[in-house]
Amino acid sequence: MLETLKTLCALPGVSGNEDAVRAYIEKEAAPYADELGTDAMGNLIVFKKGKARPKGTVLLAAHMDEVGVIITEITDQGYLKFSFVGGIDRRVVLGKRVFIGKSAVPGVIGLKAFHLTEGDEAEKIPPLKALYIDVGAQSREEAERLVSLGDFGHFDPTIVEFGDGWLKAKAIDDRVGCAVMLTLLKEELPVDTWFAFTVQEELGCRGAFGAAFSVKPDYALVLEGTTAADLPSQKGGAKVCIPGKGPVIPFMDGGAVYDRGLFERLRALAIEHEIPWQTKTYISGGTDAQAIQKTAGGARVAAVSAAVRYIHSPSSVACVKDLPHMVTLARLFLESLSSEL
Repeated sequence: MLETLKTLCALPGVSGNEDAVRAYIEKEAAPYADELGTDAMGNLIVFKKGKARPKGTVLLAAHMDEVGVIITEITDQGYLKFSFVGGIDRRVVLGKRVFIGKSAVPGVIGLKAFHLTEGDEAEKIPPLKALYIDVGAQSREEAERLVSLGDFGHFDPTIVEFGDGWLKAKAIDDRVGCAVMLTLLKEELPVDTWFAFTVQEELGCRGAFGAAFSVKPDYALVLEGTTAADLPSQKGGAKVCIPGKGPVIPFMDGGAVYDRGLFERLRALAIEHEIPWQTKTYISGGTDAQAIQKTAGGARVAAVSAAVRYIHSPSSVACVKDLPHMVTLARLFLESLSSEL
């Protein structure tokens, strides 16, 4: 699974431009799928028969997209102005490498030189309008030969394994969920299961809304990456969740109150099978669950997430040992539904 995750994280897939990620997942999933197709939004929806047919329709969901940038202006000097795609902290992008458009033109995010700042300017987080991307062009004409307005840009895809089982990469949110689902797809499943690899989650769970209306699930398990804040400055519950302490089973976030029965089921399964687990101690953010639970007549939703440091940044960090625990817990969840026939 780790190699699958690394491959997925290296692919470009900014919200609205998930083609490369979808193509890879489709190629990997096709030999194991009973049904497979892409809808109008770009969601990849896969069905695989299991040993049994549950009473209701079961859906696993993970989003393919990542945060990034989109080019909005080319200056006379050949610099690129841009907007963020998805929620990105301006503090983490200064000096970072980006790759623009289909040709992956390399660039670096720049800012006015420190020695030119005035007053308290150097002490403030610069506004987005003060940032630019330098692609080494000397004029507008030279830059226009490399990039176009509306081109997407993704962060440096370099992946690093470091320390004792730690992984640094862009887009761990939510290629980790996609990797879990691909792993399960290649196994014999306990129940008939739908898989939705969704688009544009970072822009408001847009893809999941359409995918859920297509599948109309009764049960949905969202597999995600979620915010960890286990930093020296944080104490107690302010750490939110901690990489290496097992999958995160949330009871609520900024977009959904998770089905209490499914939350308790996941917690009981983790305890029974001695899977390390944790919950979030801060209510924030959101997942595709907020869209899926509103589909048609409604759906019971739950989530299992990997704790990720520096999420929505060019250098997200996760603990490798959490990954197989996510797969095991998701598998046990499906097995628990086989008794509801």
